[in-house]
Amino acid sequence: MKHLLRFAYLPFLTGLTSCASLYFPPPPHAPLLTHQGEAYGSISTNLQNNFALQGAYAVTEHLGVAGTFSSLNRDRTRKTENIGFGELSVGYFTRLPDKRVLEVYVGAGGGSTQRVERDAEKVTTRTLDGSLSKVFAQVNYARKKSDNLRLFKHDFPLTYGAALRMSYMQLNNFRIDGLAAPGENNVFFEPITFTRTQIAGPVQLQIMSGQIFGFRNNKFLKAANSVFQIGIVVNLDPKGFMGE
Repeated sequence: MKHLLRFAYLPFLTGLTSCASLYFPPPPHAPLLTHQGEAYGSISTNLQNNFALQGAYAVTEHLGVAGTFSSLNRDRTRKTENIGFGELSVGYFTRLPDKRVLEVYVGAGGGSTQRVERDAEKVTTRTLDGSLSKVFAQVNYARKKSDNLRLFKHDFPLTYGAALRMSYMQLNNFRIDGLAAPGENNVFFEPITFTRTQIAGPVQLQIMSGQIFGFRNNKFLKAANSVFQIGIVVNLDPKGFMGE
């Protein structure tokens, strides 16, 4: 249990993080593909009402494709935020000794963002909206079933891993109260760690946490949100690597 509890405090950190940015990062995908025909899917969320759907498929023994769709919809007293974002990527994966997996992906994404700000009387004071685009490169490294979590006389295999992502983001078609405004761009670095616990068969519980760092000091497109997701992962491996 200690392997999962060490991540439990991270939701509180994300709750303390500023939400001034018009970009909320979707969780990096980590399908951990190992064989041709293997399929991966996940659904996750966090305390910020950010939902993500992800999927991946091993086209050949070393070529995989992956996709992510995420949405953020928050309605608070002083502000309403709506962000929708999608990503597609292609990558190389390989199986290493001792049930380790290495993946390298490159991809692109796009979406829209809107924020409506209000005063204490709930009167709209400013509306910001625009489109988002990005290109990214990502490296995943993990070891499948390196340990077991024992609960109620049952063993639950664990997987540990990390993802490193570098992204170039742009805020385009930016408008403030309907008037055109200068766009912004930034370079983000996202180091992520994740832990998975096998619940039953191919179904796993995943906790993903990390941080986002921006290389430019922008006003609207900046690294103002941490990464934390908890969700369900389904990994269908036709050659049984998960069970070895």
